[in-house]
Amino acid sequence: MPESLFYPRYVERRLEEALEDSPVVLIHGPRQCGKTTLAQFAYAPKYLKWGDDYLTWEGNRLTWGVSRKHRDYTYISFDDAVARDGARADPMGFVADLPERVILDEIQRVPELFEALKMEVDRRRAPGRFILTGSSNVLLIPTLSESLAGRMQIIRLHPLAQQELAARSALSDSYSGTGFLDALFGDGFEVRQTERLGEQLINRIVAGGFPPALMRPTSRRQAEWYRNYVEAHIQRDVRDMSHIRSFDVLPRLLSAAASQTARLFNLSDLASPFHLSRPTIDVYISLLERLFILERLPPWHSNRLSRLVKSPKLHVGDSGLAAAMLGVGTASLAADRALLGQLLETFVFQELRRQASWHEAPMAFYHFRDRDDAEVDIVIERGTRSVAGVEVKAAATVNQTDFRGLRKLAKAAGERFAHGLVLYDGETSTGFGDRLYAVPIRRVWETP
Repeated sequence: MPESLFYPRYVERRLEEALEDSPVVLIHGPRQCGKTTLAQFAYAPKYLKWGDDYLTWEGNRLTWGVSRKHRDYTYISFDDAVARDGARADPMGFVADLPERVILDEIQRVPELFEALKMEVDRRRAPGRFILTGSSNVLLIPTLSESLAGRMQIIRLHPLAQQELAARSALSDSYSGTGFLDALFGDGFEVRQTERLGEQLINRIVAGGFPPALMRPTSRRQAEWYRNYVEAHIQRDVRDMSHIRSFDVLPRLLSAAASQTARLFNLSDLASPFHLSRPTIDVYISLLERLFILERLPPWHSNRLSRLVKSPKLHVGDSGLAAAMLGVGTASLAADRALLGQLLETFVFQELRRQASWHEAPMAFYHFRDRDDAEVDIVIERGTRSVAGVEVKAAATVNQTDFRGLRKLAKAAGERFAHGLVLYDGETSTGFGDRLYAVPIRRVWETP
């Protein structure tokens, strides 16, 4: 297999388990993040042009060539107009004629199929019958998600995590990809020295995590891919979902959103450059959220504190997309420390979200800020019992004042507080007392 075409996806283990339990499994995430490749690679290799070698899980280890049951799924894409029109014309008949196991790609383009799939599953409920992929979040469309409630398990696939990029060169290592989050909610971080990332960190931010962009050899060509991605895919998908006519606004709105990434969401500021009403811009933002391009990070609340800011934060779904929409490369981002801080926070937030997607424990993400401007960039709740905080700095040093927000979070969380970190581009992991640590950013994906 050509090495450039494959990256290991740690979420595959969850996909395999879901197919053993549920008749319908939906893999959803933004276009071009690897949903189709994962589904075909794992369960329909005959549709791939580059061979039948593949990775699978054996305990905590990714390994090549282990036999997997039921790798004979039929693949149908609704980006194909004939398949799409046929399914829309006769949803019941289309589903009735499907083979035993099938992958239905880009299912959001034929919402008429959800009711037909429900009836088919109710007629014969067997695990692993249907793998669906979707580039729109059906959880935000109640009529669709409710039609398969109790019959469908959802797997979120993100763009590539830094851990997946690192794992590609070490496929034989026994590594579950959860080391950083395990340490954050477990025993903490031992004292350790490492090298600064420096310019390499900025390169990672600008490159982002979309596989087709990462296959391009220069940052300029990667940025061109992201800009074309907005034109070719996002605008088309928004047109499919909405009757809004001003599609030329989308690239400019995304650029405005990218300039606000990692800041408190402010609809008035986003709407001010456009000759459109605030409600219209809010509809656009909601549509981009459905496409996994933007995300509003909710505030963390506690009964112990009453003076908390309750506004969400805005994050672009990938730092590479944000950089491209702002027209910044490695050199210009290094020169703009304020923007670097914003994109770095989004980069770390998305990396942790990607790691959490394959972790055994359920994790929810928030931010923390009070009316005295004490803040924590990322708050993670593991279940209902543990809370951890992560503050992100682009600097190479850390001091006591950087822990101000984390100490307030610790007081508010009480016994639920696990650890608080300041992630920075430095060399030393060390404790700062009472479950607080300074940790180099590279350890987010390099912790064994």
